[in-house]
Amino acid sequence: MASPVSSISSISSMSSSSSSEWYSSSSEEDVIMHNMIMNAAQVFMAAAEGSSQPLTRRAKYNRDQEAGHDKLVADYFADEPVYPAEIFRRRFRMSRQLFLRIAGDMAQSDPFFTLRNDARGQRGFSNLQKCTSAIRQLAYGYAPDALDEYIRMSERTARRCLYKFCQWVVKLYSKRYLRKPNANDVQKLYQAHEQRHGFPGMLGSIDCMHWQWQNCPVAWQEAVASQDLWIWHAFFGLPGSLNDLNIIYQSQIFDDVVAGTGPDTSFTVSGMEYRRGYYLADGIYPTYSTIVKTVPHPTDDKRKKFAKFQEGARKDIERAFGVLQKKWHIISIPARSQTPRRLRHIMYACIILHNMIIEDEGRAICGYDENASTGNSVPVSEEQQDLNAFALRNEYTHHTYKRTWWSIFGTTLKTNPPTTWKTTTSSLF
Repeated sequence: MASPVSSISSISSMSSSSSSEWYSSSSEEDVIMHNMIMNAAQVFMAAAEGSSQPLTRRAKYNRDQEAGHDKLVADYFADEPVYPAEIFRRRFRMSRQLFLRIAGDMAQSDPFFTLRNDARGQRGFSNLQKCTSAIRQLAYGYAPDALDEYIRMSERTARRCLYKFCQWVVKLYSKRYLRKPNANDVQKLYQAHEQRHGFPGMLGSIDCMHWQWQNCPVAWQEAVASQDLWIWHAFFGLPGSLNDLNIIYQSQIFDDVVAGTGPDTSFTVSGMEYRRGYYLADGIYPTYSTIVKTVPHPTDDKRKKFAKFQEGARKDIERAFGVLQKKWHIISIPARSQTPRRLRHIMYACIILHNMIIEDEGRAICGYDENASTGNSVPVSEEQQDLNAFALRNEYTHHTYKRTWWSIFGTTLKTNPPTTWKTTTSSLF
């Protein structure tokens, strides 16, 4: 194969040999073009002669992928594994049964998660190795090459496993584990929250958390959680310069309320019917008719009692954020991913896995019913949407509801504020 210098020299000689023809039969523009080609050829020849660094290929290490697979199976997936189910759950954040279900779904959805040979005919990584690498990076926040000695996987392959795993978790399970509550779910949430916290018509608690990114300011995450720590709504990806108030203005949490496509969330308290359920929030949130905020400076006993109950019940979302960050340590440390799209997949994958674990452990308030009604699927007219938006953001309605709730809750709530829901350490991690 000819070297770059010889190739450029041949081009230069060809240009020189034909120069007489150019001078004899070409115009002034052709002469200028000829000189430009000659100058460019000389520059390329000088650069090629001055570069003495040889071309190198990426180093190939004999990692023995089969030995890594055999050790992983012997430690966790054999009939009599080295580590029992309790250790598996602590290190993988889930039961062995749930992990194998996810790994099987990955293998059926993408050939990347199957055992294949590379172009040289050498054995690749197994489904268990790839899924284990992704789960460990999510759970412990490991660098991609931290498990090289154990799983025998390079940094590049481990990083690819993480991104593909998160992408497929979002694709496969979003419909079920990031769904909005349907009519049946709403009634179960009402019953659970009224029984636990004493708040009738409560759908959940809403708040925001942040995830630091090394390449950019903090990214914000808005979420809604119920008493069982199930996350019903997630909105991620806004820059850290915003606050909770700016985020909810861009969020889609109330889009179905405005469009009239959500389920029926009406409820009745002391003979008075309310059209929509509500979320508990802190003081920075807007005065919407679907948000109940605490009283910042309560003056009488009734308002003090209401504020005490509201702030105690609102800890559901704070606990959900705490469990989410402790279980998936990758979102509690500065993110190393290079693109917002990958960050979004990682965050949503952690939330989906969090909900899957709650369901697998039998702690979910609401079960999944694929045939359940989600309400009207056709948006109402634009005029009605304007009326719904006005009713949602009407401050007068908000304060009217609040005064009514003070009066009702002051006489119907328990004497003592609700205690925080007790959960053992083993059920959280």
